[in-house]
Amino acid sequence: MKPRHGWTAVVIVLMCALLQGCLYPKEQRKENLSSAKDGIVLVQHAVDDYQRKTGLLPLITADETVSRYEKFEIDFQELQAKDVLNTIPRDAFESGGMNRYLILDEETNPTVRVMDLKTAQRANDLERKIKQYQQQNGKLPLGERRYEGYYEIDLAAIKANEKPIRSPYSGEELSFMLNEQGQVFADYARDLMQAIEQSQIQPQETDEDLRPILIEQGLYSPVKSTAYRWIGEKPVPVP
Repeated sequence: MKPRHGWTAVVIVLMCALLQGCLYPKEQRKENLSSAKDGIVLVQHAVDDYQRKTGLLPLITADETVSRYEKFEIDFQELQAKDVLNTIPRDAFESGGMNRYLILDEETNPTVRVMDLKTAQRANDLERKIKQYQQQNGKLPLGERRYEGYYEIDLAAIKANEKPIRSPYSGEELSFMLNEQGQVFADYARDLMQAIEQSQIQPQETDEDLRPILIEQGLYSPVKSTAYRWIGEKPVPVP
């Protein structure tokens, strides 16, 4: 396993993407999904081959505090060294793309998915501005309460005027929320509801986290997310 690289280079890639124009026109989103699907199939095959040959997974180590949905990045160099992967997918960050390839469910059923770097970077940027605001004002820029323990972000207060970004699942505008500890999360409630309706799953009001539905139904890992439960006939984030 190798240590994880930092986020410095991500900013450069994001600036290049912004210069190309609109981030998520319909045609671009279709191309992104097709590219991610092809890449996932390719890398999943390589990961399976690697595990059969070595009994291990090609992971880059991450800090224990990193969310399980962001934690286990794939070591492409290791896959290429073992001759199970010839070409790194073009949508991968290592090829100049906007996705990080991850392994989820690593202990029982190693599954390749991608992490959308635009979502991760936006959440990080908001959190940085919120911390600056809190240091200067002694309070969090809390807007109206969205859910129990989660609030709208007062974007005007932190002078955040970036263009909206789109959910990698639905293509709809993705919103972010803030908890009372100053942590920023992407709100995937609408994406979860759409996935549940399309799959005709009937969730129960238990302690079961609904996020695996996004992984099963889609190509992306729910980056910068919190757990969701089925409460009152809808997915609700829980503290």
